[in-house]
Amino acid sequence: MKLKLICLLLVSFVSVQSLFAQGGFGQAEKINANWKFVLQDVENAEQADLNDRRWRTVHLPHDWTVKQQLSPTLASATGYLPGGVGWYRKQLSIPAERQGEKVYLYFEGVYNRSEVFVNGVSLGKRPNGYISFMYDATPHIKYGEENLIAVRVDHSQSADSRWYTGSGIYRDVWVVYSNPVHLAQWGVYAWPEKQKKGYQLNLEVEVENGTSESSVLTIQNELFSPENRLMGKSSKKLTVAGNQSGKIQSEIKVADPELWSLEHPALYVLKTTVYRDGELVDETSTQTGFRSFTFDPNKGFALNGEWMKIKGVCLHHDAGVLGSAVPREVWETRLLTLKEIGVNAIRTSHNPQATDLYELCDELGLLVMNEAFDEWEFPKRKWLEGWNVGTPGFQGSFDFFEEWGEQDLADMVRRDRNHPSIFAWSIGNEVDYPNDPYSHPVLDGGGETGFTQPIFGGFKEDAPDAMRLGDIAKRLVKVVKQYDQSRPTTAGLAGVAMSNQTAYPGALDIAGYNYTESLYDRDHAQYPERVIFGSENRHDLEAWKAVTSRDFIFGQFLWTGIDYLGESGRWPSRGFYSGLLDFGGFIKPRGYFRQSLWSEKPMAYLGTYPTPGRGSQSQLKDVWSQLEAEQAGGNHEEKRPSMDAWPIWNYDEGQLIRVVCYTNAASAKLLLNGELVGEPQNYNEETGIIFWDIPYAPGKLEVLGMDSSGQQVSQFEIEPSGRPYAIEVIEDEEAIEQGGVAQIAIQVVDEAGIPVMLSDEEVTCLIDGDARLLGLEASNNSDMSDYSDNKHRVFHGRMIAYIQAGDQPGEVKLRFSANWLKPAETKLIVQ
Repeated sequence: MKLKLICLLLVSFVSVQSLFAQGGFGQAEKINANWKFVLQDVENAEQADLNDRRWRTVHLPHDWTVKQQLSPTLASATGYLPGGVGWYRKQLSIPAERQGEKVYLYFEGVYNRSEVFVNGVSLGKRPNGYISFMYDATPHIKYGEENLIAVRVDHSQSADSRWYTGSGIYRDVWVVYSNPVHLAQWGVYAWPEKQKKGYQLNLEVEVENGTSESSVLTIQNELFSPENRLMGKSSKKLTVAGNQSGKIQSEIKVADPELWSLEHPALYVLKTTVYRDGELVDETSTQTGFRSFTFDPNKGFALNGEWMKIKGVCLHHDAGVLGSAVPREVWETRLLTLKEIGVNAIRTSHNPQATDLYELCDELGLLVMNEAFDEWEFPKRKWLEGWNVGTPGFQGSFDFFEEWGEQDLADMVRRDRNHPSIFAWSIGNEVDYPNDPYSHPVLDGGGETGFTQPIFGGFKEDAPDAMRLGDIAKRLVKVVKQYDQSRPTTAGLAGVAMSNQTAYPGALDIAGYNYTESLYDRDHAQYPERVIFGSENRHDLEAWKAVTSRDFIFGQFLWTGIDYLGESGRWPSRGFYSGLLDFGGFIKPRGYFRQSLWSEKPMAYLGTYPTPGRGSQSQLKDVWSQLEAEQAGGNHEEKRPSMDAWPIWNYDEGQLIRVVCYTNAASAKLLLNGELVGEPQNYNEETGIIFWDIPYAPGKLEVLGMDSSGQQVSQFEIEPSGRPYAIEVIEDEEAIEQGGVAQIAIQVVDEAGIPVMLSDEEVTCLIDGDARLLGLEASNNSDMSDYSDNKHRVFHGRMIAYIQAGDQPGEVKLRFSANWLKPAETKLIVQ
């Protein structure tokens, strides 16, 4: 069997307009098509008489930064890509029959510092680029006419983050029509509560009365099972004064519900209707589920009473060539792949993400730690000239934290609190990093501090006082608890030893430790009521053993699950590349290594590289070790077999090669052309990696994983490839819906059909039909070429094409070609 390239063909499911993605009331319609855009600051661009004929026509979601020119003169923090100021304009026809209804504009995300205008009038500004927001446009709407929506986006502070953010209206936009009496934005809140017998779904419903007269309302809630059976309902009266809002609280009891779990994520639908004088004035549907969380300082975490370890990953919100405008289908494929290799939780590092992501985690059975901020009142350093070198900058979101921080956090919680997948709220990441910006005398070391010498330069008297952390944390936790008391609050602590001197950890329900496994035992003894977990961790086996060997550590979140743009190393470097998956969503070798640790299904994987000698450094060593070696200014001896060994079997005859096996089998043996070349070895408890050093010879190299009784349970094989001969597309035809996104992976193969992992041919993609190319992604971190055209070099012989169908049903033909290679053709059927 040839090398298996899991997820090589990633053709998505249908594109579905979410029922739950808008503001939770009224009738919502997406208005993503046909916006005018210009990347410059234009005076009076909000006015109707401005001539925008020369502006580009774009479709939302739209990220202007990812299509710009990479340059070594730009900030490495952003992936060497620019920001800027841009304007969007759209003519929106509001039907005359909508007269008397309210009209709202709902933006799921605009990065950043946006201002929205309707017919030349400003509706408001929202500086946070990750927060969803809505404006009441009613007073300025012309019913039965065209209405001009204009949005100014100011990302001129391009290095305002330590990673790639993207720029523009990068999530969906909706127009929402409603009766003047309607459910409040995110006004339906449902949370399950386990009782002695069965469960109770607690309900809170808020209604706004936009008329001047008092309204007597009937609010009805109906709960439907995953099979669409009515499970229970409640009805209550509510009187709301004119131009006021009101709330009701109720509950629905379910004796024996299907529980939401990782294996069977059962989802219920709550239908909420509002009647006035017997007339229906508003309704909405809310996805919900029944599950229970238990957090214990000694036993860790339990879902539905089952104690388990969190096998989590941190995720940024970009997807390589797509930037921050990531279609739902792409997230679905990525999450399915992560779950395939054993991941059961994600952390939204370090900001709220698109609603699509949470809905998919609800549907697929992935726990979510939802995080709000990477900095609070002071900025962190952002490296502008390379990885930890040069002069740092201090742009950021800190300048609007005091005015907007609590509102941003409240809006995150209110928007996302109904998702059963979310199991914790994080109020911040590494805001306590020592001397960046806060400081404390404990950093001088000595005494009982645990430090033998000054840390990070020691105490800096002129730096912000770390004691402020506790006060801010208490304030933010109070905001969370105001809108949701069913989940714990947490944060990713980077300077635990310093923060322990403050009220910060004590303000949290559970405490996340970033890269400080060495403090687990000490702090568990010193703070016996503290629930501890690894909120950000390296990929090495030692960090995972720190979890598995301690019941009181309930899990870890690896940095990271998927390669992401920005936080780049020295040019050329597009981003940070420690992911289990690469930019295109392909599983990397370290993804298979993690699968060997986390998956319960039998697996085996083979990778190779030239056998390292003393004093040498393998080019395939994990990224963390590469960065450490760079900072140390020299080469290090390989201390453990690499977790980054690619499945390549092309070397010089007789060359000594290290063959590594990642497996969860009890033992493994190595065969070459059916002959034993690697004696059976037991699983290596110290490194998690079995390896053999053998002289290269051509042929089929095969590893067999065996259980404790010697029976084969897994197998993996690789073969040497010949010269590149053809481009191969897996599958010839796939149906997608109008507007849907197909993800089509190609692989360069030799004449025998074996993947050519060493190929770097430039491939051209041509489309014939109503569809457009969103991007080509080969996942090469050092490829700083143009990503805005239809040509790109493959990496490890492969690449993925993102194709978005148009509005017309029919056939779309795709052709992939390269010089001297046999081209590949396929087609999509748009339904």
